[in-house]
This record gives sequence, structure tokens and C-alpha cells, in this order.
Amino acid sequence: MHLDSAAAAGLELIVCDRKDAAEGVVVLTLRDAHGAQLPPWQPGAHLDLVLSPDLIRQYSLCGDPDDRCSYQVGVLREPKGRGGSIHVHDRLHIGTVVHVRGPRNHFLLVPAPRYLFIAGGIGITPLVPMLAAAQAAGSDWRLVYGGRSRGSMAFAEELQARYPGRVSVNPQDESGLLDLAQILRDPDDETLVYCCGPEPLLTAVEGRCASWRSGALHLERFAPVAVSEPILSEAFQVELTISGKTIEVPPGKSILEAVQEAGVEVLSACGEGTCGTCETAVLAGSIDHRDSILTPQERAAQNTMMICVSRAACPRLVLKL
Repeated sequence: MHLDSAAAAGLELIVCDRKDAAEGVVVLTLRDAHGAQLPPWQPGAHLDLVLSPDLIRQYSLCGDPDDRCSYQVGVLREPKGRGGSIHVHDRLHIGTVVHVRGPRNHFLLVPAPRYLFIAGGIGITPLVPMLAAAQAAGSDWRLVYGGRSRGSMAFAEELQARYPGRVSVNPQDESGLLDLAQILRDPDDETLVYCCGPEPLLTAVEGRCASWRSGALHLERFAPVAVSEPILSEAFQVELTISGKTIEVPPGKSILEAVQEAGVEVLSACGEGTCGTCETAVLAGSIDHRDSILTPQERAAQNTMMICVSRAACPRLVLKL
């Protein structure tokens, strides 16, 4: 992904509405100040909110993709987080101008006859437009939604009213943790599982889906997964075909850092392999994938990588940069 000037510039949007969706959860509606149409998106997409030059955070779009005039994002206030959610809650009010980039999507809804959606807490946000899309497509689906308490679960009452009989709301203080052993007991080749939420939930769902067919499970993570030591412990070379440069990446430095130090601009945001902003095409070489986004099938294809965290598994990589 070579830096595109339009993509880098992003959009200047204005907060036109702000609502409390649950305890500690605020939903912002963003519009162009002059009423211009916004770039299209599909369920599962997220926006980069550029809160300051050093504070860029990703939030899932939870509105209606057919509405080309506004974007909606839901944000949980996390006092022990990295500062993004506190900034959103404390400083983004109606009338505030927000710089955004995107939308981008690494959590696409794949067509299927049946879906099982599993949400944990604020992980409901990317699933909300997926439910509407599945309903519109005539697919069979159900949502299992867990959270700390009923009051902390954004959209819960709204979704139960909109989709009678399809949405199961399971507050932990009322019914305990989700019974994943029962929920995922019977693998079904025609069902896709979509899950978003805290890491313990994702890890547990991954374990329960180990007996399901390959490709049945689709996850979106908020935090990076733990990774082992890099395959290569020594420096490696990276050839940049568009820039015509070859650089060396030493141990302890990311490809992204080395590329930027060489004067090549690349869009980036999270720096931890969870947002996909720095995804780059790989033309040759073997990749040591260390991100939290790509599926096993995408990793096996060896044709793209997140250069903020992933590295070479060979002496030389060739990137389309």
C-alpha cells in the first residue's frame, strides 16, 4: 500500500449527534460539514479517528451502509486503555470537527446460508450492520450477545425488538459467562461464525471452533495476540519496487520504521497489527506473519503483510512500495 495523497488526507467530519448507548458507551454520528456524500462501506468496516498526530484509533462502523451522508461509531470508555476512548468521550461533542481516514474492512461478511454471531461487550458494534445485511439477504442467523450487565450492553434492547427470536442477550451478572460449549457444540458446514469482543472470548471461541471446517470462523480483535520470537533473529533486506530502494531491517526494528526512515511514506495507525492500515503487497519472499488480522488462508497465500509487526522469514523480501 503505497501512500496515496487522497487517502493520507482523509476527511474532515463534524459530530452532528452524540448519544449514550449504554453505561460507558457513546455513539457518535459524523457528517461532512457541507453535506457531501461519504465514501461507501460494507458491514465489518472501521474508521481511523485521527484524534491527534500521535493518537490514531480505529472504531467499527455501526450504522447503515446505505446512508451515504453519515457514519456512526460506538466507543466504550476504557479508563485503563491507551487514551483514545477517553479522548473521544471527553473531547468529541456535537459540533466538534474530527479528522478520519478510511473506511477499511478486514472483517467482511461473506455470503452464507446461515450465520452465528457472537458478541462480547463493545464487540457488538461491527456486528450490528452484519445482522441487517444477513436479514436482508434472507439468510438464517442468530446473535448471542454477552456483557457484564444488561445496562452495559449497547443496542441490546433495540436488536431484540428489531429481530424477535433471533437475539439472545446474556448479561454475566444474570446468567454467567456464555455457554460456548453448548453454543458451538454442533459444527455445521453451512454456518459461518462471526465473533468480536475481548480476547478471552475470542480465544475460547477459537478453541471451540477447532472442529469446525476451515474458514468457518471469522474474528475481529481489539488487541494484538501474543506471538513467539521472530523466525529470523538477524537482519534482512527489503526491496521496494515502486521507490526503487533496498533497505536493511535490523533486529528490533519494524519494516515500517525502516521504510519510513528511508523516506518512503506509508499509511499506518495502530503499530501493533490489529487495524490493517499498513497492509502491503508482497511480490517475493517468505513472510513471518505476526499480525492479528489475516486468516490462515490469507497467511498461506504469502501475498500481503502488515509491515508494522510482521517480518521476513527469509533473507530478502520484495514489497510493492
